[in-house]
Amino acid sequence: MSTPVSVCSLAQIPQPQIRPVANFHPDVWGNQFMTYTPEDKVLRACKEEQVKDLEKEVRRKFMAASAKPSQLLNFIDAVQRLGLAYHFELRDHICGNKGTIFHVKFKDHDKGGFKEALITDVQGMLGLYEAVHLRVHGEDILEEALAFSTTHLKAMVEHLQYPLAAHVAHALKWPI
Repeated sequence: MSTPVSVCSLAQIPQPQIRPVANFHPDVWGNQFMTYTPEDKVLRACKEEQVKDLEKEVRRKFMAASAKPSQLLNFIDAVQRLGLAYHFELRDHICGNKGTIFHVKFKDHDKGGFKEALITDVQGMLGLYEAVHLRVHGEDILEEALAFSTTHLKAMVEHLQYPLAAHVAHALKWPI
């Protein structure tokens, strides 16, 4: 028994599409990622040691800056903006138990408020303003510091020169 075979012409068979060839320029990375070899344990240990040395250096600079409150706050601000704060417990070191350092360095014990010298130090006031945004619920001294610094920065911003005035206005609009 034979099965019927259908005859079709060559015109009915679909032809593969010919795609245009693109001549792209060579990759800027070259074959860098094709030849990747994972780092060995010795190199990794060397890098970890380097990170520890850098952390020690930052801690030394932190302790050196702790003598002046405005310098300390600027240092903390710089470390946070660089994205390195996760290596350190800066918030705990500065705020301690219920803001101990704020009580010692920024409060005027005779008058009960914040020290008058802070009002004239715009950079210090700005650093204080940005540092108190790390507060958590229940830290009353930091709440007071936020109100104090916000009030005085808003009053100062109109009387400052261009680069500092823009920096203060930016900080007031978008705090850390």
